[in-house]
Amino acid sequence: MIERVWEFVVKGEARGFFELAYGPGGAWSNLLAQCRGFHGTTLLRDTADPRRYLAIELWDAPVQREDALAQRQDEYAALQASFAEWTTSQTELGVFRIMAEATVYPRGRAPRSRGESRRGGYA
Repeated sequence: MIERVWEFVVKGEARGFFELAYGPGGAWSNLLAQCRGFHGTTLLRDTADPRRYLAIELWDAPVQREDALAQRQDEYAALQASFAEWTTSQTELGVFRIMAEATVYPRGRAPRSRGESRRGGYA
């Protein structure tokens, strides 16, 4: 699996449009939703600069994204034109391979086992 990461700086008045279009369930993810190897998008907004966003696409392999965009050139071009109106910059930060995933639990709070009741004791 790979994650393709983009940084966008969005014009203040266009933030709502951008979030709707680029966020999960928006025009961008809907364009790619039926493409082989696509697993979704994540949209992050910077807490220090609310005009700055990271958009992360999850794919099985880079070639699948390239094929999907080639097959949907017209729709892709239309979305890119819209995004250009809403943004002051768009930068591809890179393609990253997922090396490992982990869940971290707070100290002293392990996940519940099957034998544990809802109150924390054992049945």
